[in-house]
Amino acid sequence: MGLWRRLFGSGAPAGFTGALESDERVLASAGVDGGFLVASSLGLWLPGPRRAGWHLLSKATWSGAVLTVVEAEEVGDAGGAVLLRDLPPQRFALASPGKVPEVVHARVTGSIRSRERNEDLGAWFVQRKVPGRDGVVLQVRPDAGADVERVRAVAAEVAAKIDRLRRAAD
Repeated sequence: MGLWRRLFGSGAPAGFTGALESDERVLASAGVDGGFLVASSLGLWLPGPRRAGWHLLSKATWSGAVLTVVEAEEVGDAGGAVLLRDLPPQRFALASPGKVPEVVHARVTGSIRSRERNEDLGAWFVQRKVPGRDGVVLQVRPDAGADVERVRAVAAEVAAKIDRLRRAAD
């Protein structure tokens, strides 16, 4: 544990029961029913507590006093690409939001390096930075009803092409 944390604490709200990593910094927090939303350098801690990495938050919107978060889960791989599926939206009423909406928006959008929609295939291709890791990861999110095996094949081709370009640049 670093000297700063020993002297001043983690910055997490009193009553937060999540286990922060030694290099994880709290950026903002807000109370919600069932606990806290804690935005950290590595992700968004949800009540439970459970941390969702910034690279696994597909969407976050702030409307009125409600933060809506769409988390994705990894459901497979295709070469060097990761296939994702969105989970149902989670809504959190924030009576005192503080900086949470701004930090969440900045971190979710800041993790995206590039994104492209393939209408014919019915999928999003997104390159994202993963906190704590070098480089980017190619994520592919098929639409509901898309041919997942076709998406997987194209994703593997795209991942291989990106890898070839990356190696040629090194």
